[in-house]
Amino acid sequence: MKTLKEVKTGQTATVRKLTGTGPVKRRIMDMGITKGVSVYVRKVAPFGDPVEITVRGYELSLRKADAEMIEVV
Repeated sequence: MKTLKEVKTGQTATVRKLTGTGPVKRRIMDMGITKGVSVYVRKVAPFGDPVEITVRGYELSLRKADAEMIEVV
C-alpha cells in the first residue's frame, strides 16, 4: 500500500482509505481528506515534515505521521 507520505512533490494521488482511528481519523476527515478525493502534493519540507498539499481547492499542511495514515492510489 502506498501512503500520502510516499507521493513525490508535484504528483497527484487519489485517497483510497484512511487507516487512523478515533479522533485522529475524524480530524483528517474534517480537513476534507476523504475516500475518493484527489490530493496534489505541493511541497515536502527538507526532513519530510510537514507535507504541503492542495485538497478540495485549498492548501493544507500535514504532519508526516498523519500523511502515513492516508492510503492513496
